[in-house]
Amino acid sequence: MEIRLPYLMSDVDRHGNPRVYARKRGCAKIRIKAAVGTPEFLKAYEAAVGALKSGKSLKPKQSKGGARYLGPQPGTLRHLVHLYEQSAEAEQITLRGRRVRHLILQSCLDEETFPGSGYRLGECPLGDLDIEIIRMMRDRKKDKKAASANRVKAMRIVLDWGVEHGKLKSNVARDLKPFKYKKVGFHSWSEDEVLQFAKRHPIGSKARLAMAIMMFTGTRRSDAVKLGPRHVKQGLLTFTPEKTKGSTGLELQLPLLPELQEVLDGTELGTETFLVTERGKPFTSNGFGNWFRDRCDEAGLPHCTSHGLRKAGATTAAENGATEKQMMAIFGWTTADLAAHYSKKASQKKLAGDAMHLLIPAKKG
Repeated sequence: MEIRLPYLMSDVDRHGNPRVYARKRGCAKIRIKAAVGTPEFLKAYEAAVGALKSGKSLKPKQSKGGARYLGPQPGTLRHLVHLYEQSAEAEQITLRGRRVRHLILQSCLDEETFPGSGYRLGECPLGDLDIEIIRMMRDRKKDKKAASANRVKAMRIVLDWGVEHGKLKSNVARDLKPFKYKKVGFHSWSEDEVLQFAKRHPIGSKARLAMAIMMFTGTRRSDAVKLGPRHVKQGLLTFTPEKTKGSTGLELQLPLLPELQEVLDGTELGTETFLVTERGKPFTSNGFGNWFRDRCDEAGLPHCTSHGLRKAGATTAAENGATEKQMMAIFGWTTADLAAHYSKKASQKKLAGDAMHLLIPAKKG
């Protein structure tokens, strides 16, 4: 009995027995053992086609005779990611940003299509790439919605690049929606917490210097560890934030506040950077974060972080009446989104404080 269906093929084994398979380019063929034309055959056929389209039978990359690995196989998703990571567009973000994105992408590419299959998603031929494969990457992190959303975002960026450079006809991830989740940000320090830290770490200590730099400059830790005497010019701290060096290149000029100058004058400083390690070397961003985490623990503030000081500064500025443009100038934001967030929060607090008494019913008589 002859039957014609997409992806269906047949052959004959060495004993002359006919065999039927579902097969797609770049995928391992799936045999259908049920008799052709029966309901069982159609059910098995549909399951096989579903497996082909979802990438569950992608062929693994093989090395003949233990030959040296020469890089990703051209025409695969892994090769596209490799090309993107070598591109000028990828270099526009910070080294840390590139590292984080690389880890996200590699975790997607290195996953098996299903446990024990030996087939990696990265070996999917670009011609067979569809939304189902990207959905598989998303859904495997459904219990960690932030990580799931980051996968979708990273793949969209790579596939957009592929379309722009003629590697793909369309971005199959464009219409795939990430899971919604509530973002839990860093804790913003309260005034009491700042005083508690200052009591444990007085002026003259490296910890107090670190807090003062972050509080009275509003910088990220990646910039705080690089600030030094060379950045002070005519009473101004002049520097380009690490996060925007490769994009806007915006240079910030921030007045050196007396509160920060007092701490600088009372503390032993490094020659290249204000903050230095025990060996006299500048901190790395991650190293500083871990070190400052320990100083917070010493002060009985295990829930506080270095980034929380930047949030506290933005909150204080907004509550003191800073405009959105002023906040953008202080914190180096290139859009008004974050400034609007802090301004709106401060306005709500003030308006509620001014009007809360209106909840009290007027007394009769």
